[in-house]
Amino acid sequence: MNCPELVLAKTAAATAGEIIRNYFRQGTSGAIKSLDGKDQGQVTAADLDAERAITQCIHSTFPDHAILAEEEHTQTHTSEHLWVIDPLDGTNNFAHGIPHFSVSIAYYRNGEAVCGVVHDPIRDDWFTTTKGQGSFQNGQKVSVNAHHEIPETMIALGFYYDRGEMMRNTLAAMEKFYEANIQGIRRFGGAALDLVYVGTGKLGGYFEYTLSPWDFAAAKLFVEEAGGQVTDCEGEPLTLTKSSVLASNGLLHSKMSDIVSRRNAN
Repeated sequence: MNCPELVLAKTAAATAGEIIRNYFRQGTSGAIKSLDGKDQGQVTAADLDAERAITQCIHSTFPDHAILAEEEHTQTHTSEHLWVIDPLDGTNNFAHGIPHFSVSIAYYRNGEAVCGVVHDPIRDDWFTTTKGQGSFQNGQKVSVNAHHEIPETMIALGFYYDRGEMMRNTLAAMEKFYEANIQGIRRFGGAALDLVYVGTGKLGGYFEYTLSPWDFAAAKLFVEEAGGQVTDCEGEPLTLTKSSVLASNGLLHSKMSDIVSRRNAN
């Protein structure tokens, strides 16, 4: 079944991807975002121009739809028709010339994910999904891996900008994974790509103690439609609010949750 919103999301992501590629080739400087006096990462001209291009693309077709995005659009997540956008996920990588970042666009209807796309503009990788129809990488259907045990698999993780207790909890969880003889842990710096890599079977899991909804809105559906599981780090359902995130192939979810749950931090 054709999903017109997915077609539009892909068009918008392609437009944003071209903007980002052009900036990346030319080089761009970032400005530090600040919240409550604390550094919250970088924002670049590429972020802003890509978000504006995506918004224009969506509103040219659906002028009444709401948009929740990282930089300039903070409409309520309770809107009936809601697009959740990260125009450039992995801005710090982008700003330092590291070619690992993505565009993420999801469409939600009445609070439920309908479709989503994560686009890696450097590798020209496309990760698309529609509710009830599976997940696809570059048009080929994908699924999570079949790893049952932690020593079989590799995971990724993310660090929020907090350099205090949250950082220490993340490091403590890493130590527990290594004690469980995990095959490997990676920190790539792009949550949306990390999550879709779980859906393609490259990774057995991913966790981070704080993510915004635009970081995971599209990739959450991708993982689920690929046969995986996504909750917060305590095993509770995710909503479109800032939250911890734990994604897995499903088979490892309970074991991973035992390690990353902050109830077990000490």
